[in-house]
Formats: sequence, C-alpha cells, structure tokens
Amino acid sequence: MENRELLRETICALSDSGVENAGFEAKQLLELAGIPRMKIITDPSGSVSETAAQNAKEYLKRRLSGEPLQYIIGEWEFYGLPFKVGKGVLIPRQDTEVIVDIAREFLDSRGMSGPFGEAKVLDLCAGSGCIGITLAKYCNSDTVLVEKSFESFGYLQKNIALNGVEGKCSAVLGDCFDEYGEFDAIVSNPPYLTKFDMENLQREVRFEPELALYGGVDGLDYYRMLLRIHAKNVRQNGLFAVEIGIGEEKAVMEIFRENGFEPSCEKDLNGIYRVVYAVKT
Repeated sequence: MENRELLRETICALSDSGVENAGFEAKQLLELAGIPRMKIITDPSGSVSETAAQNAKEYLKRRLSGEPLQYIIGEWEFYGLPFKVGKGVLIPRQDTEVIVDIAREFLDSRGMSGPFGEAKVLDLCAGSGCIGITLAKYCNSDTVLVEKSFESFGYLQKNIALNGVEGKCSAVLGDCFDEYGEFDAIVSNPPYLTKFDMENLQREVRFEPELALYGGVDGLDYYRMLLRIHAKNVRQNGLFAVEIGIGEEKAVMEIFRENGFEPSCEKDLNGIYRVVYAVKT
C-alpha cells in the first residue's frame, strides 16, 4: 500500500465515523504509526512498511471506538507546553487557557511574576496539572496542586517532571475540600457538567473520568463548596478564579457574591463565558 492510499483510507474511515477534523486526525495517527507527515508529502507513492500499516490499523481501530485522539497519542499541548494524558485524566483543552491568562495578568500586575516572583498559588482539582504547572513555568509561582484521583495524580506527577518545575510545584493527593493554607491566587477547573450533560455526552468525552466531569444535578456543587471553604484562604487582594460550563456564569457569579466577592467573567475564544473570577478586597 502507498502512503497516500493509506492516508486516504484513514481519512475516509474517520470521516464516515463522524470525526470532524478527519484529515488532521488521520495524519496524527499515521505519524504515530511511524509515517511522518512530511514523508506523505514528499513520497506519496512510497510503500508503507508492514509494521507501520499494522500500527496504523490498531490506532484507527481505537479511534473508531470513540477513544480520544489525545489518549491514543498519550500527550497533548496546553499553553505551548506538553502534558501526558491517558485513561483516568481529563484532557487539557484550549478553553482552559483563559484561566491561565487571567491568573498571569493578575500576578504580573501585582509584581509577583517572573524570576523573582514570590506568589503562592493553589490549583484545586488539578487533574493533569495543566493550570498550575503552566503558572509555575511562566510566572515562577510556588504552586500547590491538589488532585483526588489516584490515576490523575500519576499524570500530574509525570507532568511536573516533564515540564521541569519540580522545585516550584507540590503535588498533593488529597481532597479539594480540605484546606491547604493561604494563597495569593486560588484557581480551579472543577467538575461542572449537569445531570443532563452527563446523559448526553459525546462518545469521546465518555472515555474521560466521571469524577472530573460531574458537578451535581445542576453542575454547581463544587462551586458552592469551593467558595464556602476556600474564600477565607485567599489573601487580601488575592485572586479566586474558576472555569465554568456553558451558561453557568450568572449562577456562579451569585455564589461568588454570597461569599463576599464582587466577580467578573471572561469569554473564551469561541465567545463563551468560560471563567468567573474576583479579587478579594
């Protein structure tokens, strides 16, 4: 089989299965199988080795079953940094980069970022660690990352090492509803899907851990608890920021107000309100 023929067959199979960006994903799978994208361009009529063809077949089979591309590759980029991912951990998404933007801007404005930064940051429901690790990397913050799931915690530890921030990050296998001291910034991407959301998940999302997705019947359980417990642990003039689900901005902002904050909200690149945040005054 030629390189271009295998690419064409892979694209068709993915497209027929309902994968939106079939061309991109096909190239990712073939590269993982041992056929670089550049080789397909420069040598389209070249023969595919038996090993590469078999690998491509196995990866395609996994993808057609609904397994996320990110899990198959085993690594995904977030904010320009690599993060190991796989079964048992939430996949980093571009939408979540908004909360990093807000926290970075806040720390920069307070002079707590950069080589001599002394900010203390708490990342609750840390998962892969993408938020807290990114802040430690770019803001030089001393960051405590709390994750309850043992499977996710393994990825969190790997990602701290992968990004070279062992001296700035402390991984804690614990509950986000426990207290860990006072911080200049508390950030979290908690579970926020509603009961209805969980009953209507895309097949790929069903592979991700329910513990990281389900936020109670109305999706707001974690916000109520996090604000009630941790509002007092944000230092004066400190930041509290959370990612939210679609349409949850008004309800979450009200929870902030009930706990003494005057919140704002920020949209993601798709124009959807994605983060609610406030500075403690």
